[in-house]
Amino acid sequence: MTKSAGSRRHLPSSPFNRPTPVSPPIEQFEVGDRVSHDQFGLGRVIAVEGADAVLIDFAGRQGRILSPYTKLAKL
Repeated sequence: MTKSAGSRRHLPSSPFNRPTPVSPPIEQFEVGDRVSHDQFGLGRVIAVEGADAVLIDFAGRQGRILSPYTKLAKL
């Protein structure tokens, strides 16, 4: 006799049993914060649009960065 698929034992090292990785908390920015962006370089936060986006002045060039801010770091 064969066992049904419902009674199979799963190995702890199985890639199908891995829990979803916990994402780091989204960083909060305030007007006036100095920031560094991987592509645009150094800048200063000039506006915050809730938890959705920040407007940043990169040496005379403005950019709107959307959440999550993976390429943006507070200095």
